[in-house]
Amino acid sequence: MGAKMVIMKIKHRIYDSMLNNHLSKHRQMALVSGPRQVGKTTTCKNHSENYFNWDNIDHRELILGGTKKIVHQLGLEQLSADKTTVLFDELHKFPRWKQFLKGLFDSYESHLNILVTGSSRLDTYRRIGDSLMGRYFLYHMHPFSVAETIHQELPDAKRIIRPPKKPKQSDFNALWDHGGYPEPFLKRDPAFSRIWQTLRTQQLVREDVRDLTQIQQLDQLTLLVNLLESRSAHQIVYSNLSREIQVSVDTIRRWVETLSNLHLGFLIKPWFKNISRSLRKEPKWFLRDWSGISDVGDKAKTFVACHLLKAVEGWNDLGLGKFQLGYLRDKSKKEVDFLVIRNDAPWFLVEVKYRQESISEGLKYFQKMLQAPFAFQVVLESEFIDADCFAKPRSAIMVPAKTFLSQLL
Repeated sequence: MGAKMVIMKIKHRIYDSMLNNHLSKHRQMALVSGPRQVGKTTTCKNHSENYFNWDNIDHRELILGGTKKIVHQLGLEQLSADKTTVLFDELHKFPRWKQFLKGLFDSYESHLNILVTGSSRLDTYRRIGDSLMGRYFLYHMHPFSVAETIHQELPDAKRIIRPPKKPKQSDFNALWDHGGYPEPFLKRDPAFSRIWQTLRTQQLVREDVRDLTQIQQLDQLTLLVNLLESRSAHQIVYSNLSREIQVSVDTIRRWVETLSNLHLGFLIKPWFKNISRSLRKEPKWFLRDWSGISDVGDKAKTFVACHLLKAVEGWNDLGLGKFQLGYLRDKSKKEVDFLVIRNDAPWFLVEVKYRQESISEGLKYFQKMLQAPFAFQVVLESEFIDADCFAKPRSAIMVPAKTFLSQLL
C-alpha cells in the first residue's frame, strides 16, 4: 500500500441478508448481540425507520416513559397499512428491558417490527423479569471473515458449505494484520489500528464492566485482561490465574465468564463424548481480535477459531442445524485444535499450522476414533487451491486457509 491509506466501503454485509430474511419471514423481534464496534448499530439502522438509543438522554426519557410514550412517538395510534421497524440500541443497560419489550411486543406485534442491539450477550445477561420466550430470535454478529469479504448472501439451506472462491490478497492481508472489526479492517492503517485496539480494551474494562456488572476490583480485573490477551489459543487453568491475581478461583471463573459475555474473548470446551481418557474440564481461551497477537502460531489458531465460531453461531442462528465448536485432547496429550459437531455427531476436525508441516498424528488418530467425515490441517501460508474441501469424505488432508475459510460464513 505504500504511504497511502486505503479506505474501503462495504455497503452490504451478510448480517443485512440475515435481517432481510428475518423481517420478511418472522413476526418475532430480532435481538442482535455482538462485540462493541462490530457494526451492530450501523447494520440495524439500515433496516429501521425509527431509532432509540439508551445512551441518548432524550431517547432514554422516552423509554422510561413506557410503552405509551414510545407508541405516541412512533405514531402507532394512527391507522397504517404498513408495519414500521424500530431499533432499540444498547437497551440491555435498562434494568427492566425485558418487561419493556414484552409489553411493547405483546400489544403491537401486528404493527411493529422490533430490532434490539446490545454489546453484552442479550440471551445470557441480566436474567431477570418476564421471559421473552417465543417472542424473539437471537443473531450473533461477528467481525468480517474471509468468506464475508467474498459472499454477503445467505448460504443455501441444502448445502451450507459454500463453493471455494479465492479471496483478494489485499482483503486477506488486511484481516490478518488489522483484524475483522469494520473500522480497522476497512481503514487498513497500522497507527489507527493500534490506537483503536487500545481504546477498545480500555472502554470494555472501564465502561462496560462499570455499567453492566458489580465488579469493584477494576485494577485486578485489568491485570486479568492483560494476562488473557497474552494467552489466546491456550488452555485456561483457573487456579494458576487465581494465584497470579490474588483472588479466589470462583472469582476468576466469574470474571472470565463476564469478559466472555462482554466479548473480549470466548471459551472452547473439550469434546469428550466417545473419547477414552479425555480431558473434560480445561477450556481454551481465544481473543475476539487476533490482530495484536505477537506469536504467529497463537495468532493463526485464534484467526481460525474466530472464523469457526462465526460459522457455527451463524448456522445455528439461521436454523440450519445444531452446531457446536469444541477441541480434542486426551490424557496422553494427543490433541486437535478444533472439532465442529453437527446435530450431535462429529463433522470435521481442524488442526491449524502457520506453515506447512507433515499432517498431525493427533488429527489422524482422532478422525479414526470419531469416524468424522472430514479432517483438515489448515495452513495459513499456503496459497489458495480451487478445490472443494468438503466434496466428499476422506482421510485427513492439508488445506490452505484461503480455501477452507472461503467456504464458511
